[in-house]
Amino acid sequence: MALKQYLQFKLSQKLSPQQIQLMKLIQLPTQAFEQRLKQELEENPALDTGKESDTSEDTFDEFDNTDDYNDNDTIEAEDINVDEYLSDDEIPDYRTQANNYSSDDEEKSVPYAAGTSFTQHLINQLNTFRLSEQEEEIAYFLVGSVDESGYIRRSLSDITDDLAFTQNIYTSEEEIEKVLKIVHRLDPAGVGARNLQECLSIQLSRKEQHPDVELASAIIDKAFEQFTKKHYKKLMQKFSINEEQLKDAIEEIERLNPKPGGSYAGNNKIVEHIVPDFAIKIVDGELELTLNGRNAPELHVSREYNNMLKGYKDSKEKSKAQKDAVMFIKQKLDAAKWFIEAVRQRQQTLFVTMSAIMNYQKEYFLTGDERKLRPMILKDIADEIEMDVSTISRVANSKYVDTPYGTKLIKEFFSESMTNADGEEVSTREIKKILETVIEKENKKKPLTDEALSKILKEKGYPIARRTVAKYREQLDIPVARLRKEL
Repeated sequence: MALKQYLQFKLSQKLSPQQIQLMKLIQLPTQAFEQRLKQELEENPALDTGKESDTSEDTFDEFDNTDDYNDNDTIEAEDINVDEYLSDDEIPDYRTQANNYSSDDEEKSVPYAAGTSFTQHLINQLNTFRLSEQEEEIAYFLVGSVDESGYIRRSLSDITDDLAFTQNIYTSEEEIEKVLKIVHRLDPAGVGARNLQECLSIQLSRKEQHPDVELASAIIDKAFEQFTKKHYKKLMQKFSINEEQLKDAIEEIERLNPKPGGSYAGNNKIVEHIVPDFAIKIVDGELELTLNGRNAPELHVSREYNNMLKGYKDSKEKSKAQKDAVMFIKQKLDAAKWFIEAVRQRQQTLFVTMSAIMNYQKEYFLTGDERKLRPMILKDIADEIEMDVSTISRVANSKYVDTPYGTKLIKEFFSESMTNADGEEVSTREIKKILETVIEKENKKKPLTDEALSKILKEKGYPIARRTVAKYREQLDIPVARLRKEL
């Protein structure tokens, strides 16, 4: 019975719509918050932005929200009192403070790459070839199938079917292959390839031919798998060449572009533009935190809506229509006041959370040395500032901070811990940094295996198993030893 009551009690702990909206606001990074603010200003005429100096001193009692009246009802002036909406708190006291917010207020927009689209760029080139009507339609379809990296990743059989079903073009794989060879002559070199091997092969075939390029072409066309797996001895045996010749051929291959589409500036892709939500500076040997000023808008209740309420108060007789209008105004004022308070809470939550993270990782922010990062999980910060773990997660997962060492995603400062040989807790981030450093300094002709890396870390006081080394290496996007090998 007690368990049932406990479950019922737990289920009753539901978040209000306002709390849910606040959580959503906290999660938004600066640019998304600006969009949300703009949307709220457009949807709620009772909410206004900018400075408001004329404060109303009228005071009223709470408006009685009753529905038991008819069209002929009149309402006494003293029945409508709205001090909540006309009081001094329409100009919030949480405006920009020098110690909390930076002056980064200039308008910034997401830049777009200008110019002709990538597809149109390819079509313009097709127009210089002599093609039959059917070949031209197939060529246009193939160009339309090129992805942003410059590849056609669909099989010829699928393309044949699509041409029949969607374009009423009945053709064969042989004819498509013939037209594809024309697409392969377009710029940038390698566009329209079906895989990396074909992409590199096309680029090499269009280069000025000399022994190094010819050997590179033979390696890509006849021994691609051995090349990708860096089986250099097998390659030297297969082509009867020495190490120097192989090295020269590999250098030719390394000059090629594995993503020909990505190099075209006119593909109209949005350029990612990160706006830091915080900034940390070192001033006189101490850390100084600021919240981006664009997160601290000046909001107040619309003066026009205040005047509407004043007009209602001053009128002697009040009809149902007037009361309906006031009810609408009240609803909008409630929403405006809630939003202003939610923005204030968002600012406070962001600043308090980041301040706790900054102080927790003080040594790192003062030095920039990732080995100084302390083990830190969400709960550490949640306990420190007495907030819910989910709130800390919302701040950490989507916000960036500008530091003297570059702009960082806040969640990168969190890491689990492990105990080293001296019994001290160290951050897994610190271990990864040491692992990265060891790999950077290895002899690339004989790269270290995961087993060898594990032994080195143990010697340095970090008892890490081989499988854990492999996991950290993969998280760092570092390939296995064989693929790190160089001539």
